[in-house]
Amino acid sequence: MFLIPDALAQTPGAAGDGGGMLPLVFIVVMFGVFYFLLIRPQAKRQKELKAMIEQLGKGDEVVTTGGLIGKITDISDQYLTLQIATVGGQPVTVSVQRSSVATLLPKGTMKSAA
Repeated sequence: MFLIPDALAQTPGAAGDGGGMLPLVFIVVMFGVFYFLLIRPQAKRQKELKAMIEQLGKGDEVVTTGGLIGKITDISDQYLTLQIATVGGQPVTVSVQRSSVATLLPKGTMKSAA
């Protein structure tokens, strides 16, 4: 009985003023942070890698995702032939997919590594 006058004395909605938009704003801000810190840089790296793979040519020295370092001796739409060593005057070559190239090395890197 004593609680009814106290309940009627409270103004309606006093506890929830302005709380309706705050969670939505927080979600939008978090999405913006994720976009600028994670999604955008990764998309930029993928775009640069794709452009680098498309510009590969004979004589370029590359590192594959498997760690092989070699010089491109032959190139097609899907595959590269890499010379990875010379044994007894004969080149040792392997064929790899173009998409397996991770890094383009400066010219002369293989000679300095040997």
